[in-house]
Amino acid sequence: MATRFKRHMTIPEFFARSVERHGRRVAVRIPVSRGGVLQFQDATYRELADYSGKLAAWLAGEGIGKGDRVGIISKPSVGWAVAFFAIERLGAVAVPLDAGLQPAEVSRILREAEAKLLFCAPHRYHEFTPLTREVPSLQGVLSVDASLGAVSLWDVLPAREAAPPEVALDSEDLAVLMYTSGTTDDSKGVMLCHRNLTANIEAFLKVIEFTPEDNVVTIVPWYHIYGLTATLLAPLWVGGTVTYTDDYRNLVAFARRVGVTVMVGVPKLYHALWRRIQENVQGDPVRRFLYRYFPKTLGKFLRNKLLGPQFRFFVSGGAPLAAEVGAGLRRLGLGMIEGYGLTETAPVLTVSDPFTPVPGNVGRPLPGVKVKIDKPDLDGYGEVIAWGPNVMLGYYKNPERTAEVLTPDGWFRTGDIGKIDVEGRLFLAGRKKNLVVLESGKKVHPEELEWEFSRIPEIEEVLVYEDRSRGEPMVAAMVYPNWQVLKKQGIEDKDKARALIWERIREAQRNLASFKRLRDKDCITLVDQPFEKSTKQDIKRHLYVRR
Repeated sequence: MATRFKRHMTIPEFFARSVERHGRRVAVRIPVSRGGVLQFQDATYRELADYSGKLAAWLAGEGIGKGDRVGIISKPSVGWAVAFFAIERLGAVAVPLDAGLQPAEVSRILREAEAKLLFCAPHRYHEFTPLTREVPSLQGVLSVDASLGAVSLWDVLPAREAAPPEVALDSEDLAVLMYTSGTTDDSKGVMLCHRNLTANIEAFLKVIEFTPEDNVVTIVPWYHIYGLTATLLAPLWVGGTVTYTDDYRNLVAFARRVGVTVMVGVPKLYHALWRRIQENVQGDPVRRFLYRYFPKTLGKFLRNKLLGPQFRFFVSGGAPLAAEVGAGLRRLGLGMIEGYGLTETAPVLTVSDPFTPVPGNVGRPLPGVKVKIDKPDLDGYGEVIAWGPNVMLGYYKNPERTAEVLTPDGWFRTGDIGKIDVEGRLFLAGRKKNLVVLESGKKVHPEELEWEFSRIPEIEEVLVYEDRSRGEPMVAAMVYPNWQVLKKQGIEDKDKARALIWERIREAQRNLASFKRLRDKDCITLVDQPFEKSTKQDIKRHLYVRR
C-alpha cells in the first residue's frame, strides 16, 4: 500500500512566496549575442510572475485547464520559464522535451501524452506546426521566444493585466511529465507531482545552502530533471539568480564575467576543468611547488583568477564524477558537492559534503529520503533502492514498467549498483544493465575502465562493453581516437593508431585487477565518428551496444 506523505507546497505556491519576498531581484538571466556583442535577457521575479500570469489567462481562454498536458521544446530562455510557470499556475502538466529531439520523436511523445499545446524554439516553429495534423489532441504550436515569423507567446500575452482563473491545487496533483532518455521505443513518461518536486527542493536546500545573493551559473538545461529542480526551481525558492548558458567551451570565462557564486554542471565539465588546472600547474615550477606543499594557497589563487573571489562551490550531477577530480579540487580548497539521483526521484537522492575526506562517494541520503542496498554481494555491492516523498507516482500509461521498478511499499529500484559504508555514504559502481559478468562470475563495471582509458591522450572518447563474439563474455572497447594527438606523432593510418592505442591501454591496465583487463588488441574497435551523446554528454550506449 502506498505511503501517504504530508502535504507540501505546490509549485505556484512556492513561486508566489518568492515573488512576494524578492520581486525586484533578477530571477532568470540568459546571455544573447546581438551583432557579436554579448548582452543579457533578464526577468525579475515580479516580471516572471506578471508574464506567466498573463500567459496563464490566455491559455485558459484557449481551453487549457487542470490536468491538460502542454509540451515545451526549447533551450532555456525567459520564455521557457514564463511558459513553465503559466502551465503550473493553471494546474496543467508541463511536458519538458529535450531540445535535440526530432519531429518524429516529439510526435510520438505528444501523442502518448495527449498534449493540447506545444511551445517550441522559434527557429523550429515550422518543423513542429505539421504536428497539429499528426497529433489528434494538439491544438496549436507557439514559440517561446521572439517570434521570427512564428506565433510567439509574447504575441498572445494580453496587453492589459489579465488574471488567470483560480485553480484549487493539491501537492499530489501531477505537475510534470518528464520523459527519460533512451531509445525512442523505451523512453518513459515519469509522472512527478508537485510534492515530488517541492519536497526534493526543501530537502536539497537543507544540505546545500543557496541564498538570495547567489548567482547560480549552469549549463544543465531545464528540460532535464536535474536542471529543472537543481538549477531553476531550487535557486528561485530562495530568491537567487539563475544564469544559463550553453557555451560549454567558454563557460569558465563567462561565469567569471557574470559573477558566479555557485556553478552547477555535469562531470564532463569538471573533468575538462581539472585537466586545464593540471596543465596550468605542471607548466610552472612555482605552481608545482605550491601544489605539492601549499595546495590551498594555490587553490585560492586559481579560484580568484578563474572564477573570482565571490565563488563558493561547484555542484556535480547527472553522471559519475571521477574520484580523482573531486579529490583534486577539494585538495585545492575548492568545494565540490556531488549529488546522485534519477528522473524518477525528482531527482536528488544523496548529496556529498563539499570537502568529504573520502573520495568517490556521492554522499548520504537527503533528509526524509531512505536509501539501501538490495541483495548485496560479499563486497557489499547490490542494487540501490530508494524511498521518499520525491519518488515518482509511476510511468505514464505504463503500469507494467511501473510495477517492475516500484515495490508495493513505495521503494524504487534505481538500476544502479552501489554500496554504503559504515558512515552512511553511498558509493556507485555503475549501471546494472551495463555490468559485464564474466564466466568466472567476476563482475566488471564499464564506467571504471572508461575513466581509466579516457585519460590516455590518444583516446578522445571510449565506450566499454561486454563482447561475446568469441563464445564467452569478455571486456571490449570502442574507441574514437584523438587524431590531433596521433597526427603530431606522425600517425594517420587506422591500423597504426589501433596498435598504439592498444599499447597505451596495456599500460593503463596495470592499475586494474587482471580480470578487468582487455585481453588483446582484437578487443579494441576504432570508430570513425564521435559517439552520439545526450545533452548531459552521456554516450547513448543503446545505439552501439545491444543485449
